[in-house]
Amino acid sequence: MRSREPETLLWLPLLPIFFLGVFPMLLLSFLGFAGLVILGVLMICVGLDDALEANSNFNQQVIVHGYARRSERAIQASNLHSEIRFATIMNITGAALVVAGVIGFFCFG
Repeated sequence: MRSREPETLLWLPLLPIFFLGVFPMLLLSFLGFAGLVILGVLMICVGLDDALEANSNFNQQVIVHGYARRSERAIQASNLHSEIRFATIMNITGAALVVAGVIGFFCFG
């Protein structure tokens, strides 16, 4: 018979994943489709915050450092576009969750 020791060592790295996943599971199980809407609104808030922070960082770099070289401006613009792309994905995902929650609430509630 083999030992069970290596499987018990997996608990330590998987524990944070469990604790992060408990909140959405409890939210959806206790609130149902309303929990899905709340989760969608929270994701939209995160997306908006990320977009505003990206614009703020870009403006701060432009104001503080003034006229930068072309390569530095390209790096700053690339960083801005990638952060706004991520924020747009978060907003779309949040809106989809809100729509799914509203449809579920009216169709199945």
